[in-house]
Amino acid sequence: MEDNKIRIGITQGDINGVGYEVILKTFSDPTMLELCTPIIYGSPKVAAYHRKALDIQANFSIVNSATEAGYNRLSVVNCTDDEVKVEFSKPDPEAGKAALGALERAIEEYREGLIDVIVTAPINKHTIQSEEFSFPGHTEYIEERLGNGDKSLMILMKNDFRVALVTTHIPVREIATTITKELIQEKLMIFHRCLKQDFGIGAPRIAVLSLNPHAGDGGLLGMEEQEVIIPAMKEMEEKGILCYGPYAADGFMGSGNYTHFDGILAMYHDQGLAPFKALAMEDGVNYTAGLPVVRTSPAHGTAYD
Repeated sequence: MEDNKIRIGITQGDINGVGYEVILKTFSDPTMLELCTPIIYGSPKVAAYHRKALDIQANFSIVNSATEAGYNRLSVVNCTDDEVKVEFSKPDPEAGKAALGALERAIEEYREGLIDVIVTAPINKHTIQSEEFSFPGHTEYIEERLGNGDKSLMILMKNDFRVALVTTHIPVREIATTITKELIQEKLMIFHRCLKQDFGIGAPRIAVLSLNPHAGDGGLLGMEEQEVIIPAMKEMEEKGILCYGPYAADGFMGSGNYTHFDGILAMYHDQGLAPFKALAMEDGVNYTAGLPVVRTSPAHGTAYD
């Protein structure tokens, strides 16, 4: 390496989606290259195709690994020997295979100490499935490969607005039975530690959302608050974690109450992400907390539409 900047490994994601467009537009701004040394794990041919088709003014060098990444240059590590056809906005198993190859190479080079952090462009969670990848998404796969037994926490964030999830990519019918006192406590512990260590907040305040409408209405609309969520929070409070609620989810964001907390813990995917994306769709970042590796991604999918 010719410089001491943070080395960011960027995986190409689904080549038929918005990944390359976002990456190349980002580094068409030369000031970005003053902040970091970016290495794309993907295909130089595919990158060049996107650049030409979208008329993006971004230059890159082709390298064999991150060790060859140049000073003030965007570099591409070729992760496939196959001729992959790009068809914008169309799901394709070959695109899924290419996305996995890029992700695996980035993880390999992270383990070798060649990059410092990982940024993942969006994948198609269906076409990437294979014998090597049987996970609901990036987060679970990276937890398995790099977590060393540690559990991850999915956080969507924009500045001081941070929403974490107890459950992530599971069917709605499984949510209530998946949420346990132990799982809530695990996520609260990770969230608390992340807010202190990663964001430098001395005594983070965490709001916890309820599972049922109106926070269960005293048991009328469900007992999970009384039997699971509140007992979990009380034990965490005894350990010094400042957690408040559970708050009814329907009005929590609209009332502006979320601005009084350093983090919000939602019970399930859409409960937390639907209001977050309504408020921060253009600027949101998906941050994976709790793991040895720093990993982020855009807070959106392949954007085929």
